[in-house]
Amino acid sequence: MQALYAQLLVGLINGSFYALLSLGLAVIFGMLNIINFAHGALYMMGAFVAYFLLNIGGINYWWALLLAPIVVGIFGMILERTMLQWLTGLDHLYGLLLTFGIALIVQGVFQNYFGSSGMPYAIPDQLKGGMNLGFMFLPVYRGWVVIFSLVVCIATWFLIEKTRLGAYLRAATENPTLVRAFGVNVPRMITLTYGLGVGLAALAGVLSAPINQVRPLMGADLIIVVFAVVVIGGMGSIMGSIITGFALGVIEGMTKYFYPEASNTVVFVLMVLVLLVKPTGLTGRAA
Repeated sequence: MQALYAQLLVGLINGSFYALLSLGLAVIFGMLNIINFAHGALYMMGAFVAYFLLNIGGINYWWALLLAPIVVGIFGMILERTMLQWLTGLDHLYGLLLTFGIALIVQGVFQNYFGSSGMPYAIPDQLKGGMNLGFMFLPVYRGWVVIFSLVVCIATWFLIEKTRLGAYLRAATENPTLVRAFGVNVPRMITLTYGLGVGLAALAGVLSAPINQVRPLMGADLIIVVFAVVVIGGMGSIMGSIITGFALGVIEGMTKYFYPEASNTVVFVLMVLVLLVKPTGLTGRAA
C-alpha cells in the first residue's frame, strides 16, 4: 500500500505540472487562438531564470516564484508583439509552426551553453523534510507543490471567468471591434494575456526545478503530454484543463503501480477514447 500511495503522490505532483502548463495553453488558445508549441521551452526558461537568480543574484526560491514568471512573461509579450501578432486571422497551422520554431531555437541556445545534463536546484529550507501521515511519508516540498498549484489554478480560473477583466478578455476574443468602441486597448490586452499564459508555464518551471533539476530539454519531455491533456479537457477550456491535468496525473501514477509498461502511453490512449466519443473534449464546446 505504501508503494501505491507513493505513486499516487507522484501522480498528483505530475498532475500539478500538467494542470499549470495546460492552463497556460488553454488561456492562450482560448483568448488568442494560438497553439503555443513554445510552451515547453518557456517552462524550461522559468526553471533557468530561478537557477540564475539563485546562483548569480543570490535571490532565493520565494522571490524566484514571483520574479521568474514576470521575466518570462515579459519575454513572451515581446514575442507576441514582434512575431505572433502578425498571425491574427490566419490558419492555426502558422502559429503552431512559428512557436515550434521558437521552441527549437530557445532549447538549442540553452543546450549549447549548458549541455543536456541536469543542474541541481536546492529545496528551500522552510520546505525541507517530511511528515509521517501514518499510511505514508509525505515530503513537505511535494505537498507544497500540489497545494500551491491548485490555488494558482483556481485563482486564474476565477480571474478569467468571474471578474470584469476576464469578461473584457473574453469579449475582446469574440468581438474585438465592439470592445475597441468602448475604449479598451485590445492589442494590449492580447499581449498581457499571452504574458499571463507563458508566466504560468514559467511558474511551473520554478516549482519543478527542485524536483526534476534544471535541464534544457525538460520542457520537450513534457509538452506532448500537456497538449494531450488540453485536447482531452477541451481546447480553450480553463476548468477542463485544470481538472484533466490533475486527474490524468493521478491516472498515470496508478498505471505505474498496476501496469508500469503502459504508464507512458495511458494519456494518449485516453485521448483517443475521449475524441472518439466527444471530439471537442470533455468540457469543450463545438465551434
